[in-house]
Amino acid sequence: MATTPDLSEALKRHFGFDSFKGNQEAIIRNLLDCGDTFVIMPTGGGKSMCYQLPALMMEGTAIIISPLIALMKNQVDAMRHFSENDSIAHFLNSSLTKAAAEAVRHDVAAGITKMLYVAPESLTKEENIEFLKTVTISFYAVDEAHCISEWGHDFRPEYRRIRPIINEIGSRPVIALTATATPKVQHDIQKNLGMADSAVFKSSFNRPNLYYEVRQKSPSTEREIIRFIKQRPGRSGIIYCLSRKRVEELAALLKVNEIKALPYHAGMDPAARSDNQDAFLLEKVDVIVATIAFGMGIDKPDVRFVIHYDIPKSLEGYYQETGRAGRDGGEGHCLAFYSRKDLQKMEKFMQGKPVTEQEIGRQLLAETAAYAESAVCRRRSLLHYFGEDFGKEECGNCDNCNITKIKVEAKEDLEAALEAIASLKEKFKAEHIIDVLIGRASNDVRAYGHQELEIFGCLQGTDPKHLATVLRQALLDGYLERGIESYGVLRITAKGKKFLQKPVSFKIVEDAEYSDDIPDEDAVMKSGASCAADPELFAILNSLRKRVAQQLNLPPYIIFQDPSLEAMATTYPVTIDELAGIPGVGSGKAKRYGDEFVKLIRTYVDENEIERPEDLRVRTVANKSKLKISIIQSIDRKIDLNQIAFSNGLEFDQLLDEIEAIVNSGTRINLSYYIDSLIDEEDQDDIFDYFRHSKSDSLNDAFNELCSDYTEQEVRLVRIKFLSDLGN
Repeated sequence: MATTPDLSEALKRHFGFDSFKGNQEAIIRNLLDCGDTFVIMPTGGGKSMCYQLPALMMEGTAIIISPLIALMKNQVDAMRHFSENDSIAHFLNSSLTKAAAEAVRHDVAAGITKMLYVAPESLTKEENIEFLKTVTISFYAVDEAHCISEWGHDFRPEYRRIRPIINEIGSRPVIALTATATPKVQHDIQKNLGMADSAVFKSSFNRPNLYYEVRQKSPSTEREIIRFIKQRPGRSGIIYCLSRKRVEELAALLKVNEIKALPYHAGMDPAARSDNQDAFLLEKVDVIVATIAFGMGIDKPDVRFVIHYDIPKSLEGYYQETGRAGRDGGEGHCLAFYSRKDLQKMEKFMQGKPVTEQEIGRQLLAETAAYAESAVCRRRSLLHYFGEDFGKEECGNCDNCNITKIKVEAKEDLEAALEAIASLKEKFKAEHIIDVLIGRASNDVRAYGHQELEIFGCLQGTDPKHLATVLRQALLDGYLERGIESYGVLRITAKGKKFLQKPVSFKIVEDAEYSDDIPDEDAVMKSGASCAADPELFAILNSLRKRVAQQLNLPPYIIFQDPSLEAMATTYPVTIDELAGIPGVGSGKAKRYGDEFVKLIRTYVDENEIERPEDLRVRTVANKSKLKISIIQSIDRKIDLNQIAFSNGLEFDQLLDEIEAIVNSGTRINLSYYIDSLIDEEDQDDIFDYFRHSKSDSLNDAFNELCSDYTEQEVRLVRIKFLSDLGN
């Protein structure tokens, strides 16, 4: 459609742009014609313009409902830059004093304010409802509309009350906008806002300039992040973490490694949080480490990377957060670290919530896990999740497209799956269907009597993960679809029915292998995911370690573990202080065993004229030791380990992780008071003797050798005692 002079002139006059982006013009025209409008437009597509320009052109004040105070402030500030009058836009929320709120109402009543941003909580206040009844309203804009849906990644119950309040204040056109909406969320939004007949404008979710990558989370993840950032000097980036504590720790770690970084989370003082946000926008710092509270509406076009230290709770959250990279069309690298253990923790956090909320949460986590573990094109998976067909098998711009993949024939498996879905009347989700196929009589299967079906157990012995991949690929290829009302329920499409009549070749790529636990650091290094160690130096260090161990009559891993040798062979520490900064070493071990090692490395560096990559040396944060000091002091006072874990907000296994790290860094601790109360002396000797003669400190090897006579915690505790007594 050609742009008419009036609309084009208004765009140029108010915002200085010569042309509209994508669907903007059609959206604005529909709103100017007083039509309800539903906009699904990815981050960076120009959603704000869709209500800002009409607000300036229409009579009255536009009421813009927005979920975050930071987002409102950012948008109001941006609008004031485009106008000579600061009163053109205001926000009304809990951050205002009574006098400031009264001044806002005065400007709105006078007809000066064209845009009034309100939080949904503020909109529900009786005094605001009564005030807005007296105002000429041009339209209502519901920003971040996915907050309406329980299936959206930022569900806000207050959003469910928006339609009744609009009806009470006075009905005017509504424009709902979101950057992320699956077909299910879209349906929820339209239903809840009474917009079933609205015009829907859906832009493509494809961001071709973004590179998507998922890596296994490991003990070396922090080093990987530091290396990643240092390879991109001066580039802007955002790192997302799920907890405030992790945000603070990671920001501190980046700073001591000479990366300009600041934290951002809801627990900070509002002024400090605002200052940190401004520092990032003004490029005084390169990296912001944040919880998901950061980034909504932040218009920084040149964010070059988004890192997820923790995998998000939903693919919608992941997509929106990655969408903050490369908004100018330039490079954007989206790197996520994934472990099943993190998802299991998130599932635990859901316990105690309403059953429906738990079910939705589990389904969203399952979608996230499927995306992370799938070996198919990441872009294709993401677009399919949002109801968009990519049209190609590979995008060529994600980690999965950059590796050679082996396809396996799965025609018979798909045929059996489709027959099972048909037998189950298309009323069940993937997990139930897989249980029926492999003959697993789960509680649900028995409740419905499905163990009596002829199809039950027809694929007995097949790996459930393989069948999950089959079903996922069948969805991508259009043989199956998910129901919208009963999300997750699988239904056979016309293409699937045609396949049942005449099966054709159906090949899949098996999912990537992710261990249930975070792997040992040496496993990560050997996989090539971490760093390229100098193989010659590693071999020399390994020989030295054996010699020192023989002299002291100790297993070699007591001196330094393999990951520590790998790190030495990567960063070439030539002083005791530098050696102390190597993961798993610490000052205690560095002083006890380090002299010969740094002397050897120094000689190797000189003889081979090696330029040491000091910028890749990861320095540890002294302040991070607060937790470790607390643990050591508590153990010195012989406090029960369960109590220590509870008082520090840790699970018991997490506490053992911390204690192992303390011991591995060369600090001697005495857990005898706790171990003696738990394990007989004879059993302690048995486990202790195993580690004394073992060539490996692997817990799995220990379990196998000890014939599972002991629990995991018992073996771990005695192993800690062994490492502390003999190694420190």
